[in-house]
Amino acid sequence: MKKFLTGILLAVLVLALAACGAKDDKNGSAGGSDEDSKVIKVGASNVPHAEILEEAKPLLKEKGYDLEIEPYQDYVLPNQDLDSGDLDANYFQHIPYMETQIADHGYDFTNAGSIHIEPIGVYSKKYKSLDELPEGATILISNSVADHGRVLAMLEAEGLIKLKDGVDKTKAEVKDIVDNPKNIQFDANYEAALLPQMYDSEEGDAVLINSNYAIDAGINPMEDSIALEESDSPYVNIIAVNTGDEDKPAIKALGEVLTSKEIQDFILDKWKGSVVPVTK
Repeated sequence: MKKFLTGILLAVLVLALAACGAKDDKNGSAGGSDEDSKVIKVGASNVPHAEILEEAKPLLKEKGYDLEIEPYQDYVLPNQDLDSGDLDANYFQHIPYMETQIADHGYDFTNAGSIHIEPIGVYSKKYKSLDELPEGATILISNSVADHGRVLAMLEAEGLIKLKDGVDKTKAEVKDIVDNPKNIQFDANYEAALLPQMYDSEEGDAVLINSNYAIDAGINPMEDSIALEESDSPYVNIIAVNTGDEDKPAIKALGEVLTSKEIQDFILDKWKGSVVPVTK
């Protein structure tokens, strides 16, 4: 009987240790549990993020790392996959969006490097400037609440609306508008990725489109927009990692390459101001 009980206790102990090991594996990096894996798996939006990463591949190879790029078409899955350990990092979001995601979902993410800015633009096939927008015009915006403050701050800078004094403009909402001379209506019922289609089909009077989606749809922000966000925008796109991974040599190498002069020159040459690198 004593041997039988001892056997049961040993079996329970083995199962418990196995469960702990499985948990550790799930929470480990996508490249393995090694502190400095030689494979870096990064989730990214197709444009411009994945293209920038493709350009970075040979530079990372010189540092001894293989870069694996996982493309995404939305703003939700890249953070879910980073949190689950399926990715070592993601590169698609700006800081206010990451902060909102952390607050909403309890993610434990850290900014491991600021890389570039994508100025958001206003597009219209009906009007050539914001001044031409008529009384009661409808502007289509993303249903991502994290983008609303950015959109409204831009329109305030353009003189179209005024936000109440003291409001945090990164978190501003339509209800914070205190002056709207043209009685502009905001339609926030669209996924960000669908806004280029709304522009092409001439839905609404104007559409605010993130530059990555505009470029991906063949829209040139510098030529096609009727208004474009200033390049000193605080909405810088970053490398996001699980907290604690920012000091890993592989992640540091990724940040060094993406902020290198070679990559900065590539961004400027390819997108001509539609995408602006962050300078150190």
